[in-house]
Amino acid sequence: MSAEQPRERTRFGLRRHRPTQAAAGGAEPALSVSNLSVEFYVGDSWVAAAKHITYDLMPGKVLAVVGESGSGKSTSSMAIMGLLPANARIHGSAKLAGRELIGAKPEALRKVRGEGIAAIFQEPMTALNPVYTVGFQISEALMTHRPGMTRKQARERAIELLTLVEMPNPVKAFDSYPHQLSGGQRQRAMIAQSISLEPRVLVADEPTTALDVTVQAEILDLLRNLHTKLDSAIILITHDMGVVADMADDVMVMKDGDVVEYGSAAQVFGDAEHPYTRALMASVPHLGLGEARAEEAAVRDDAAAALLLNNVSIDYPKRGRVPAFRAVSDASLSIQPGEVLGLVGESGSGKTTIARAIVGLAPIAEGTLRVAGQEMVGVDPKHLRSVRRKLGIVFQDPGSSLNPRWPVGVSIGEPMELDGRGAREISARVEELLDLVELPRSFRNRYPHELSGGQRQRIGIARALALDPTVLVADEPTSALDVSVQARVLELLQNIQREKQFATLFVTHDLAVVDLLADRIAVMQHGKIVEQGSKEQILRNPQDPYTKRLIAAVPVPDPAEQRQRREARAALLAAQKSA
Repeated sequence: MSAEQPRERTRFGLRRHRPTQAAAGGAEPALSVSNLSVEFYVGDSWVAAAKHITYDLMPGKVLAVVGESGSGKSTSSMAIMGLLPANARIHGSAKLAGRELIGAKPEALRKVRGEGIAAIFQEPMTALNPVYTVGFQISEALMTHRPGMTRKQARERAIELLTLVEMPNPVKAFDSYPHQLSGGQRQRAMIAQSISLEPRVLVADEPTTALDVTVQAEILDLLRNLHTKLDSAIILITHDMGVVADMADDVMVMKDGDVVEYGSAAQVFGDAEHPYTRALMASVPHLGLGEARAEEAAVRDDAAAALLLNNVSIDYPKRGRVPAFRAVSDASLSIQPGEVLGLVGESGSGKTTIARAIVGLAPIAEGTLRVAGQEMVGVDPKHLRSVRRKLGIVFQDPGSSLNPRWPVGVSIGEPMELDGRGAREISARVEELLDLVELPRSFRNRYPHELSGGQRQRIGIARALALDPTVLVADEPTSALDVSVQARVLELLQNIQREKQFATLFVTHDLAVVDLLADRIAVMQHGKIVEQGSKEQILRNPQDPYTKRLIAAVPVPDPAEQRQRREARAALLAAQKSA
C-alpha cells in the first residue's frame, strides 16, 4: 500500500484502506458507503445479514466483494440499490456522487437506477423478461429515462449498445427473445441494458458463474474494456478467486455479515492477514499446481477396463418441432479400475450426454459400451438392472436429486432396497456410508432441506456408493458449492476413490478441479472428443487449438500470473485468427 493510502484498523484489528481524494488525484468517490448494516425480520426477531460495511469506490476502479453463501456480499450491495424485500431494514449511509441513497424515496431510487447505478445479475434468463424481445427491453429502459427519445432513436441506440458489447449480429439479436440466445449472448444483452444510460456504478452480481470458461473470459474482457471506456466503477460480487485476480483493484472479504479483510488485490492475494481469507485462498484449485501423476502406460488393457466406450454415437430423437440430432459422434474412452478420467468441454459439447448414456439414461445409436466387461448396448431390460448395480452417479444439484419428503437415510438406502436387501443390512450399511462421507450417523433422520449444500452433496455421494459400484459417474458434483465446501467435497472424493479403487468419470468444465483430481483427461467439442491423454499431456502440452483456447481462458487466483495469462491468451487468439 502506498504512503498516500492510510491504513485504518477494523474492529477485528485488521487492515483496511480507504482511498483518499489526494490518492485518487482529487476525484470524488463514485460511491461512498459508511457503516452500512442490513437486518431481516425473521420469526419474531431481527437477524443481522451485513454489519458496518465501509468503503469508498473511485471512478474507473473495480472492488471485488468475495465470500461464501450467506456472507452478506449480495445483500449489502442490493441494499444500496433499494432492492431488498419488505422485511429488511437498513442503517448507515451510501452516497452516490454525494447523493444519499439509504432512506431515499422509491421515486428517487427509480430515477437513480440505470443512470446512476445499474446491476448485472447472475442469471440473465431470469433477469430478462421472456415474453419481450431483447431490443424492446433495452429500448424500454432508454425511453423510460429519456422521455424525449423516439422509438426509432431508442432502436438505433440499442443496436449501438449491442454492437458495443460485441454481440454477434446485433440487428438479429435486437429482434430475438432471450431463449433464442446462448448463455453468453444473454449475458451480453443484459450488460448492454445495464450500461445503456452510462451509469456511474455497475453492480455485477456473479456475472460469469453460469458461463463456460471461454465465454467467461470473453465477458470479463468485455467488462474490463467497457468500464475503461465509460469510466464506471464496478462492484464485482463473486466467490471465484480467479475472476477476482483477473478484474479487481481492491478486494473486500466478507464472512457472516462482517468485513474480515479489505485491501488491494496484491495485498489480499499476496499477504492475507485474516485466517478466513488465508483458508479461502488455500481452498481454491489453481490450474498448474495439481499433483503430478505417473505417465500412462504405452498400451492400455481394454479387456481389463472398468468402463469402455468404442466409437459411440448418441442421437436425440425428434420431439415436436425440434428435429432429431446427433449429440455425440464416434466417441471412444476407457477407464481402468482406480483411475479418474476428467471429461471437459463447454456447454453443449456432449459431456453430460455421455454420462447419461453410461448409466442407461440416453440411448446409444452406434458403437459399444461396456461396464466391467458387460455390454450395455442392446442388453435385455431384465439384465440391465444387474449391470446398473455396478454404476453409481453423483448429480450436479444434490437438492433436486434427493427426495424432499424422505429422510436422507431412506434416500441412501433406496438402491439397496431395490436390490432386495433386508432392513437390518440396509440400516447397518447406511451408517457405514455416513461414516465414509464423514457425516454423523444421526443425520440419517434429517430431511434434505435441513442440510447445507455440501452436506447434501455428501449424501449424494453416499447414495452413489451404496452398492459398491465399479464405475462412479460424477456430473459437475461441485459446481454449485462454495469454494471451501468444494475443497472439502473434492478431498473426500479423492480419499474414498483411493480407498475403494473404483473407476471415476468426472464430468466438469473446471480445468483447475480436473488438474487436482484426474489421472487422464478427454476434451470434448461439438459432440466429438478432440483430444485425450494424461493430465500432463493435456494441461501442459495441448495439441488441439480448442484445448489451447480452453486452458488459456481459465483464470488463476494470482493477479500477476493472471495478467500474464491474459496477455498470452490474447496473443494465442490473434495467432489462431490469423492462421
